[in-house]
Amino acid sequence: MKTESVCRKVHDLEIEVVEVEGKEDANVILAQSHFIKTAEDVYEALRAAVPEIRFGIAFNEASGPRLVRTEGNDAELTALAARNALRIGAGHLLVIFITHAFPINVMNALKSVSEITTIYCATANRVKVVICSDGEARSVLGIMDGERAVGLENESEKEKRKEFLRKIGYKL
Repeated sequence: MKTESVCRKVHDLEIEVVEVEGKEDANVILAQSHFIKTAEDVYEALRAAVPEIRFGIAFNEASGPRLVRTEGNDAELTALAARNALRIGAGHLLVIFITHAFPINVMNALKSVSEITTIYCATANRVKVVICSDGEARSVLGIMDGERAVGLENESEKEKRKEFLRKIGYKL
């Protein structure tokens, strides 16, 4: 996947757009968290939610040694999460890549992790992160998830959506 970074200066703040490097069969979850035990608690929550899940976790410390802390049960996904966390560089950023499960399968488990304060996105789409920096600190301003909407759903599209959800077992 192509990665890019675009940077603009606004007053004394630098605004940058960083594209998340993804993996074709993986979903990414971006969140804000706090505290050094985040990575271990997220590991436990993911394993409890879906035992067969494969994942990699990276968490950016915002103080102290300011390291990217990692956990996971898949070396490739853990390395991917770590690379993205370091490239984005925002303090308290949590990056999770998952396979063998969908975000919908783990969202409630993640929401119950007391260190997680915000979930920015959970998607298989192309994701860009809008970052603000003052030279010392970096923060996530927002997420660009996928592409823009191009029209309204009509009755035919509504029926296709409903059929699809029933086909994959999410609706009865």
